[in-house]
Amino acid sequence: MTTTTKRPTSDALLAEMMLLHPKLIDLSLGRVVKLLAKLGHPETKLPPVVHIAGTNGKGSVTAYLKAMIETSGKRVHAYTSPHLVRFHERIVLAGSDGISRAIDEDALVDVLMRVRAVNDGDNITQFEITTAAAFLAFSETPADVVLLEVGLGGRLDATNVIANPAVTVITPISMDHAEKLGPTLDKIAIEKAGILKRGVTGVISQQLGEVLHVIEDKARKAGAPLLVWGQDFDAYEQSGRLVVQMNEELLDLPLPALAGRHQIVNAGTAVAAAVQLARKLPSLGLDDAAIGRGLRSVEWPARMQRLTSGPLLEILGADAELWLDGGHNPAAGDMLADTLAGFEEKAPKPVYLVVGMMGQKDALGFLAPFRGLVRGIYTVPIPGAHETPHSQENLAEVAQSAGLQAIDRESVIAALETIAALPKGPKRVLICGSLYLAGHVLSLQESAL
Repeated sequence: MTTTTKRPTSDALLAEMMLLHPKLIDLSLGRVVKLLAKLGHPETKLPPVVHIAGTNGKGSVTAYLKAMIETSGKRVHAYTSPHLVRFHERIVLAGSDGISRAIDEDALVDVLMRVRAVNDGDNITQFEITTAAAFLAFSETPADVVLLEVGLGGRLDATNVIANPAVTVITPISMDHAEKLGPTLDKIAIEKAGILKRGVTGVISQQLGEVLHVIEDKARKAGAPLLVWGQDFDAYEQSGRLVVQMNEELLDLPLPALAGRHQIVNAGTAVAAAVQLARKLPSLGLDDAAIGRGLRSVEWPARMQRLTSGPLLEILGADAELWLDGGHNPAAGDMLADTLAGFEEKAPKPVYLVVGMMGQKDALGFLAPFRGLVRGIYTVPIPGAHETPHSQENLAEVAQSAGLQAIDRESVIAALETIAALPKGPKRVLICGSLYLAGHVLSLQESAL
């Protein structure tokens, strides 16, 4: 009698891979380089790569570039993290129809089993082994470009094994992950600038002066030419259009589809990167028209995403606005507060926040910019978080210490029910503070479908 071995699920494989290293994060290149060598170096068999680092805006810039390249008729792979609802979102494969999609379950299980077999139980983090799996999938599926987002930092990130990317991009850098990258902005900038490569143009988004100084110093040492915001390009809104000035070139483009004033910076950075990529790879056909179409067609969940239907909006009522954003550091707090202030100028409504945050995040720094802008904050736990989050009680105390009215609630739904019970009238609600909370919200939305 023959027996068949049951094929594992991706969830089971990923849980197993979590046990291969005692730490969730242990920045190093040695382990992933060793594994990639055993796999036959799939990282050397990829289409041209755009490598993207930074603190805020990496995902948005990736989304803009993906939309621009696809609207030019070319195929794109993309690697991002973390995921919102399912791990599959991290590995996006180009389809034969020109549309990129999250890797399907069978394909994900296949590459995970293959890298697991080759790794053979060696010490390696889950991010490192799954990055190797992504490279394997990308190397075996035709595409014209790979958009590769750094997981954490840059210099020692598992993605930083690409020796000769087509373009590198560094989005705005601010304080985040200080426990891993260093306690000061200049130390964090050194890590992020580690993706710069000799002879490869680095597109540098809007930066603080001290950060730009570090990046320029690292670029000189690496022999990397730079295209710098405020020096070589700039972007701004004018008469309902996005204007991007690049030395002697002026691009008059539609405003980006993603909401928020900060998206002018992200979109402008993506345009500069697209122009540089088009110069490097003329066959892509990335002209002004394709860039403009990409700006309008871009989609990126949990980046000032308006939820226009579903069970959560039903709790608040049809006259309410419900927004979702995964921002979680002080710079993101500044940007979100600025976006809400812009909404308030155009259409005033009472604003309320529903906030959950991971325990290592600077909650006070994130919440302080909302002082004087929001009527109340409702703090919530984050179900299924991979690390310890702030308790809702502690988070409410932090908000109160910043001069904000805050009450803790046991869930997102309970927080929305509390807001709905306030005096009637239009309300504007933003759920924010964590990508993991955003993923939980999107799963609540999906579960009702």
